[in-house]
Amino acid sequence: MFQSMFHLQIPLLEKILRPMVVYFFLIFMLRIFGKRELAQLNPFDLIVLLSLSNVVQNALIGNDNSVTGGIVGAFSLLSINWLVVRFLYSSPKANRVVGGAEQVLIANGVVDHKALRQELLTEEELLAVVHRQGFRGFKSVKKCVLGPNGSFYIEGHTPSEAEQYHGDIVHRLEDIQRELGQMRTQLSAR
Repeated sequence: MFQSMFHLQIPLLEKILRPMVVYFFLIFMLRIFGKRELAQLNPFDLIVLLSLSNVVQNALIGNDNSVTGGIVGAFSLLSINWLVVRFLYSSPKANRVVGGAEQVLIANGVVDHKALRQELLTEEELLAVVHRQGFRGFKSVKKCVLGPNGSFYIEGHTPSEAEQYHGDIVHRLEDIQRELGQMRTQLSAR
């Protein structure tokens, strides 16, 4: 039983190289297909990402289902990721080439439709992102940027509703605190 559980069914070098080849292929393909796949904006993109892991599974492990094979494959995958991350950290130029550049989607309340087409985003998807950040619409957004990693950075012209609400609460608490201080002063004077 333990023999079949830990016995590598394919050569060790192949077991190390398979995850590396698949890793670089996926990085290349995600770079080609854009940031949208990283942002997971809708259920279809999520399904693609989940299915992708299942599709490349056999390419990663080959015909080897042993525990040792799984450990070697996981170690190889984690090692190559560790090396790539360190390399990209130390080389900003390579990081820009691999990661891509940020894309401005909204500037001063105006949507850049060309940038949306480039990123394969609809106005409705972008509006959903804007609403999730607490803004009413495009006009209240000073700048919206889609980063290389698929994350959105949104800066508003004025504070968002959530920020205004938070500010109002803070002001009310300060007023209450001031009134309590005055009451304490009046009580101690008696």
